[in-house]
Amino acid sequence: MSTPTTPGKQGFAATERIEAPAGGPGRGPMGGGMVGQKAMSFGPSARRLVGRMRPERALASLVVALVVVSVLLMSIGPRLLGHATDLVFRGFVGSRTPVGTPDDQLPEAVQGQGVVPGQGVDFGAVGEWLLLVLAVYAAASALSWLAGFVLNGVVQRTVRRMRSDVEDKIHRLPLGYFDRSPRGELLSRVTNDIDNISQTLQQTMSQLLQSLLTVLAVLAMMIWISPLLALVAVLSVPVSLMATRAIMKRSQGQFVAQWRTTGRLNAHIEEAFSGHALVKVYGRTDEVERTFAEHNDALYDVSFKAQFISGLVMPTMMFIGNLNYVVVAVVGALRISSGAVTLGEVQAFVQYPRQFTQPLTTVASMANLLQSGVASAERVFELLDADEEPLAEVPAGGRLGAGVTRGEVSFEHVSFSYDPTRPLIEDLSLVARPGQTVAIVGPTGAGKTTLVNLVMRFYDVDAGRILLDGVDTATLSRQELRAQVGMVLQDTWLFEGTIRDNIAYGRPDATDEQVLEAARATYVDRFVHSLPDGYETIVDEDGANLSAGERQLLTIARAFLTDPALLILDEATSSVDTRTELLLQHAMAALRTDRTSFVIAHRLSTIRDADLILVMEDGAIVEQGTHSSLLTADGAYAALYRSQFTAAADA
Repeated sequence: MSTPTTPGKQGFAATERIEAPAGGPGRGPMGGGMVGQKAMSFGPSARRLVGRMRPERALASLVVALVVVSVLLMSIGPRLLGHATDLVFRGFVGSRTPVGTPDDQLPEAVQGQGVVPGQGVDFGAVGEWLLLVLAVYAAASALSWLAGFVLNGVVQRTVRRMRSDVEDKIHRLPLGYFDRSPRGELLSRVTNDIDNISQTLQQTMSQLLQSLLTVLAVLAMMIWISPLLALVAVLSVPVSLMATRAIMKRSQGQFVAQWRTTGRLNAHIEEAFSGHALVKVYGRTDEVERTFAEHNDALYDVSFKAQFISGLVMPTMMFIGNLNYVVVAVVGALRISSGAVTLGEVQAFVQYPRQFTQPLTTVASMANLLQSGVASAERVFELLDADEEPLAEVPAGGRLGAGVTRGEVSFEHVSFSYDPTRPLIEDLSLVARPGQTVAIVGPTGAGKTTLVNLVMRFYDVDAGRILLDGVDTATLSRQELRAQVGMVLQDTWLFEGTIRDNIAYGRPDATDEQVLEAARATYVDRFVHSLPDGYETIVDEDGANLSAGERQLLTIARAFLTDPALLILDEATSSVDTRTELLLQHAMAALRTDRTSFVIAHRLSTIRDADLILVMEDGAIVEQGTHSSLLTADGAYAALYRSQFTAAADA
């Protein structure tokens, strides 16, 4: 996510500029709310998660085959040990019993006999059986290890595809999704939740499969040895399942709440850390710490409940298993005394209840991890299922966007609102001629940034239409439409890379000469020569090793290099000093040459030479004209102008 590979990330920065008071979504971890958190049931989420492993069907089938053979070998081990036990027992009592005495008559035959220990035991045969048992267990362990190795590759490739799907999905989401979702919450889904899914799949898939097959194989062996003892052993299963189901049902909701609360905590941390300087300046450290403590306490509460409730499964299963072991041992002893089974068969059977209940205990012990992983999967699936930007259809008779080069923009009776109950822009019409500079001014929340976001199709209009060179933008591909637009925002966005790469971000195939030409035209070349590595200087993340003005000049050079037909400048000089602003004004003047430009500005001194100034209030254009004509009209623009320059004079 940190390496820039896909165009459009500057569009994310426009999210910062949506004026919430006019009906747009709020900001902050709770401002606007998160994307719907309605949890899916455990079953569908788990099945969908497993379904994402379909591309690995062949290797998954190999894993199943390896586990099946491993489980079969492990399940016959106790039976082979039972044969060895019978050899020892028969040799032990063989010297005092008639030849050919059946096993069921041995108890009567040895009564009153003085048995000589070890006499008649065929230690050679016993040794062969023990070597066979050793070989069986060694083979089972080797196959189990191989299955784990193959499964690791299956899981990691599945998770890698999921990460790629999430990355692709993010670039197909509309801007409104990012307005509604706090940044920390989104990052939590993309990083923490997917990592948790990886850990869950890695630790549970093999054990769940092995546990299920072990239960079936051991059950078959127990029925083969003694149906009665098998019935006694199986009686504990429904009791265990009912107990586990009751506990898991109670804890599943707590795990969903745990990850939801984790996302809120991450959102708060991201918000507080990104503005830590202002937090200190305004003395709000105590409030930030108090809010953190509230989120942290909430996370503690839901995590404690989730872990405690799910943790009850293990001791419950162990108690039921131990109780079952005692019952099987008692019934088995009675069956030996009656001659119904041999000592070796009971010796083997006594091991089977352990093998039978151990998989159930293993599954129970993984309940918290499994539930946590499925809860994370729910959150990732919510992201993957979010509505995307609709794709435009190809207009009849040509490719998308053919002929869009002049940059004429027309709004025809456009209406738009973030909330249907709170209209923002109603029946707006205007025309920006090719090459004109159109400035948009007005109070916060007037709809200035919303207007240019509609041009970029970050949002679609509710009514009316927007034309670019006479073509309805609703019929254009968003990608091709945005390729005609250059954007410079107040909040600069630079990535960790060379200065050259940052300038060429919108046009990766640009030559060094073209990059240098753009840098010279926008005054970037002046400060780059003072850097030790020139254009190969590495820009720190977010451009921390450059001044605010230098960062903004880089974004202007980036827009210049793309040679757009339409230019959007969103308060691009509002965060720099007056001297730097003058340099930026010269750079932007070069950038605006022969291009239609929309300039959003709070400093009215920066747009006095605009060809057309639009004054917006509550989503409507209340005045339009040139700087001089609007001052002469003595309306809203004149009032804004006087208020700014009066404040400057008083200062």
